Amino acid sequence: MKTRKLGKNLEVSALGLGCMSMTSVYGPAADKQSMITLIRKAHESGITLFDTAEAYGPFSNESLLGEALQPIRDQVVIATKFGFDIDLVTGQRGGGTNSRPEHIRAVAEAALKRLRTDRIDLFYQHRVDPQVPIEDVAGTVKQLIAEGKIKHFGLSEAGVQTIRRAHAIQPLTAVQSEYSLFWREPEHELLAVLQELEIGFVPFSPLGAGFLTGKIDEHTQFDASDFRNVVPRFSHEARKANLALVEVVKGVAQQKGATPAQVALAWLLAQKPWIVPIPGTTKQHRLDENLGAIGLELTAGDLHLIDEQIAQIQVRGERLPEAALKMTGL
Repeated sequence: MKTRKLGKNLEVSALGLGCMSMTSVYGPAADKQSMITLIRKAHESGITLFDTAEAYGPFSNESLLGEALQPIRDQVVIATKFGFDIDLVTGQRGGGTNSRPEHIRAVAEAALKRLRTDRIDLFYQHRVDPQVPIEDVAGTVKQLIAEGKIKHFGLSEAGVQTIRRAHAIQPLTAVQSEYSLFWREPEHELLAVLQELEIGFVPFSPLGAGFLTGKIDEHTQFDASDFRNVVPRFSHEARKANLALVEVVKGVAQQKGATPAQVALAWLLAQKPWIVPIPGTTKQHRLDENLGAIGLELTAGDLHLIDEQIAQIQVRGERLPEAALKMTGL
């Protein structure tokens, strides 16, 4: 397995594993024992970065990951997140964010128990809290790092000024945001700032929530509980229009003897050496397929062709529902 460095000293596998879909969001939760097996198989295949959050479930995703990784805890990097207004006893969700220092501490303690560990390798603020200065958030995480409970600090979906302010208090190891051929907003400003500050980038939804696999079209029916039912980019009309983008990826995949998913991931890996995508899956064959992207070399000509063709396509539909978009810092 090839490795990459996040920040100045966190070495991880070139691809991580996003675990969110195992318990929520893209339909009903998968079978627990099957997911434990999949997580351990991922590690056997060389993956060392596993991504979860208290909000996934809530809580059930962290508990799943904790059980799966307990026998191999010292061989992996566990990333989890704080920052939503979730009751730590009942799991009841509030209306938005909560990054008050005392809440961050309580979330960290609860996560440590669920993850069956004595430290969290990478602790992200899941969404920026407009009610709490980012300096207070970074200062609290700095204290937790000094106490040995947290190893590295990260932000998710934060704007560049927030990143700069946080980094000045406690150096950031990674920033997480959506990035793929389906959503290229980070190229406008974010990537340059991360390179300047030597912060790693962890793209979530690197396959466009499944769209770039080529397995979804305008006729695809999602489960009633699937989050994509309320995402504007996945409306029937938007999917039909956005298939033009998938055709570009399919064309390159055919030339390279690869799958569309592998091309989409290889494209991300080719952008910067400090980018570590975290595709999620609940299926072993998809995990194996994704791992195949690491050995897929896209030439300068391939990358130019992709950029040239995609530049002519206007992606239709917002990437998140309106309420969720209001919580992003991009």
